[in-house]
Formats: sequence, C-alpha cells, structure tokens
Amino acid sequence: MVAEIRPNYPTEWAAMKAVAAKLDIGAAETVRTWVRKAQVDAGHRPGVTSEEVAEIKRLKAENAELRRANEFLRVASAFFAAELDRPSKRS
Repeated sequence: MVAEIRPNYPTEWAAMKAVAAKLDIGAAETVRTWVRKAQVDAGHRPGVTSEEVAEIKRLKAENAELRRANEFLRVASAFFAAELDRPSKRS
C-alpha cells in the first residue's frame, strides 16, 4: 500500500502515516517496520529475509534438541558403564 500511494505524498514517512491511519494502526512505526521487512524480503534492501530468520530459528531449535539428546546419551552411557563395572551378584 505504501508503494502504491507514495507518489501522492512528499515523503515515504508521510505515506506510511497515511497507511497506518487507513488501517487504523496506532503507530506508523509498525507500518515502517513492515515496509522495511518487505524490502529486505524482495532483495531491495540488505538484511536477513523472513525465510532466513525462520530457517535460523528452526536450526537453533534443532541444535538445542540435539544438545539435549547428546547430554541424555552421555549420562546414560556413564550409567551403563558403571553398571558393567560393578561385581556380579550371581549365586
């Protein structure tokens, strides 16, 4: 919307304020954030795209899960190694 009405306003900020008012959004800063994000996603502005942010978030969650699994396996391995070292109670 901002790109469509931008020629009707002296500045991009004025266009953002108008869009915010039309959408009944309290702050034009919200619209500015959306515009910047759309520009990054479209490749018109440097930055991390929404897709890349989602991938980073997914990889961080996967990394955390793998760390938890490794910790569990380490503890289980130590437990079973200790069990093997104990003398047998055979009659």
